[in-house]
Amino acid sequence: MAILEEVAQAVESGEEEDVKKKVQEALDEGGTALDIIDNGLMKGMETVGNKFADGEMFIPEVMIAAQALQVGIDIVKPHLLEGQRSFTGKVILGTVAGDIHDLGKNLVKMMLTANGFEVIDLGVDVPVNKFVDSVKENQPDILGMSALLTTTMPEMGRVVEALKENGLRDNVRVIVGGAPVNEEYAEKAGADLYAENALEAVDLLKNK
Repeated sequence: MAILEEVAQAVESGEEEDVKKKVQEALDEGGTALDIIDNGLMKGMETVGNKFADGEMFIPEVMIAAQALQVGIDIVKPHLLEGQRSFTGKVILGTVAGDIHDLGKNLVKMMLTANGFEVIDLGVDVPVNKFVDSVKENQPDILGMSALLTTTMPEMGRVVEALKENGLRDNVRVIVGGAPVNEEYAEKAGADLYAENALEAVDLLKNK
């Protein structure tokens, strides 16, 4: 369907009104929700991801595209048949205690949702016990933590230790990220995975 190419282009451009219009047109033309997501919305985001990796697009532009993507997802969601797309996995996300930055986390959330993950977002400034209680309650496949301050990075290790103390560590994979975090620190904190940016995080979780 040519309209799906237009959906993809609208996402790439970050034009929310255009995404709404084109997605509705695709539905009116008989496109299935799954087809629109996979071959329209996600195709556009894939292009954005490639351009970001090549340095042709930057985080603010990626965020705009991701918001346009979310608009499209919200329109097609009611048209997904029950059970048509089972969740790829369940993810808990949060920015650690003392840190109120959420740009990267929100981008990860939007991208994971679009890729079929069930996402539980704990927000920002999340204390250790809240992460632990949420893992207990929701039994996720993945716990994702972000920090943008060097002073809050140690919270990641504290959460991992608390998971061990509560007998939960073996049941969940931990991924960490944020500007001051690197692979070496992720290992030191006891995480399983490290992602340099939101797009890499989603790619890692999709393919692990």
